[in-house]
Amino acid sequence: MKRALDFLREHNEVALATVGGGGTPLPRLRIFQIMRQEDTTLYFATSAQKAVYSELQQNPNIEILAYAGRISVRCVGKVHFDVEEDVKKWIYDNNPVLPRLYSSYDKLVYFSLPISEMDYYDLAPTPPLFLHFDLKTGQTATGFVGERFSGHK
Repeated sequence: MKRALDFLREHNEVALATVGGGGTPLPRLRIFQIMRQEDTTLYFATSAQKAVYSELQQNPNIEILAYAGRISVRCVGKVHFDVEEDVKKWIYDNNPVLPRLYSSYDKLVYFSLPISEMDYYDLAPTPPLFLHFDLKTGQTATGFVGERFSGHK
């Protein structure tokens, strides 16, 4: 799991998927930046004026995907909006883009993603490596990487 978490630290620009708001059951995908990472909890910021905020309010279940080279990390979880004030200020003060766009840290909405499931997929080795981490149960499993390797351990 350390390998997957380290990958997220090094590749903090992720695709974030929500379910569309307004009764539309279609997925919505955006690029977000992980603003802070504390072990298996990721922090993000957005504006209350954006559609993504409304979508997260209606359905807080999301997936994110980080990808670089032949490695990807997918995380699943339910967002929480109860981010501590000192964390909000730290995020605002430590991200050079936010002060350019917003006059104060309190003009943003902050949310955390405690990761409940995480997949680490590396296509470089033969056979490729696929690890699934269930953070609720603490279990780790390998996954299907292709029919050529379906019986390979």
